[in-house]
Amino acid sequence: MPRISTEADLQTVITTFEMTPGTCQDLLDALTEAYTDFISKQPGFVAAGLHVNDAQTRIANYSQWRRREDFQAMLRSDEMRRRNRAIHELCRSFEPVMYDVAASFD
Repeated sequence: MPRISTEADLQTVITTFEMTPGTCQDLLDALTEAYTDFISKQPGFVAAGLHVNDAQTRIANYSQWRRREDFQAMLRSDEMRRRNRAIHELCRSFEPVMYDVAASFD
């Protein structure tokens, strides 16, 4: 994953997912498959990471894109819309939010 920096001209997206411990692995598998088979191959994709909390009730997804429009185009694709419907069935909620890096620390 690229180094987090205020100087990088990238769009950062952090998505949080809430689920029960019983569906955490299923959701993690679905997200991993989405990144491996589809998302990572989309124009403008830079890198991503999936993070699971100890209680297995939350997954945080950190991704970086060249441009906001690249991320939005991926979300609007028929393939991702289909995948998001399946992902939604595995969790209570999920919300992607775009951010600009305001500060970074090494």
